Amino acid sequence: MDPILALVAEWWWIAPAGAGAGALGVIGLRRGRPSQRRLELDAAQLDVRQAQQGVTQARAQLKVARAELMRAQAERSTPRATAGAIPEARRRLQLAERQARAAVADLKARRAGVQAARAMMPASRSEIDRMPLARLMAEHDEVTARWMEYETDAAKAIGFPMMSDARWPPLELFLREHQQASWLRPATRDARISPADYSAYREAVRRATHAFDAAERAARRGSEREQLPRSDERSADWTEVAHDLFDNAQRAIARSTEMWNRVRRDRGRRDDEDPRTHPDGR
Repeated sequence: MDPILALVAEWWWIAPAGAGAGALGVIGLRRGRPSQRRLELDAAQLDVRQAQQGVTQARAQLKVARAELMRAQAERSTPRATAGAIPEARRRLQLAERQARAAVADLKARRAGVQAARAMMPASRSEIDRMPLARLMAEHDEVTARWMEYETDAAKAIGFPMMSDARWPPLELFLREHQQASWLRPATRDARISPADYSAYREAVRRATHAFDAAERAARRGSEREQLPRSDERSADWTEVAHDLFDNAQRAIARSTEMWNRVRRDRGRRDDEDPRTHPDGR
């Protein structure tokens, strides 16, 4: 057999396989942008499924807590009853009820998040800056820039020194959350990540933002408290001065009245002793 024909017979499958791989690559590239476009929506739907599981677990725990309370009430008059069993069972039931209500509220919020994500989903031909991952990374960059202002702005560093102290608990919490968000941050804005990874990164960015907002509020309250004592001290000083002036005035008036009465008594005594003041001349 001709060597060329033998080679073709041996490797005939390479061309179809290569064509198929190329087609899959093109399909993957075409699906890259829609995947980016739906990332927020897919993550929101994943959050709803997780919230539904949370509601199911919370309701199961609520049933268990109710059963434990009924058992404790039934054993109240038996030798197995222990002191404080019923109050403890009621406390657990109240806790389970609060957790069940919180789980239902979280599910409602997650469903609203799905509607918001569907309404904000960019068009298929939108630029990369409008894609969910790019917007989320921009939020991450924004909170980082806000934090760096306290490190680079001299006025803010002097006015709010706590925002530069990594040992201060509110800032320490922010730094920990910010570090977690940085670990979960993708390398590029057009990186392809799963909805679960996107959801984890989004929650980390939100926690970091909330922690930074709380740290800023605490720093401002601390700065105001540092200024208020000085104002109170000045007010207290002026109050003390006013009291002193009032007391001095009262003492001066009392001394003046006493001296005037003394002068009148002395003058009356001299008039009584002077014979010229008597009509009979005695």
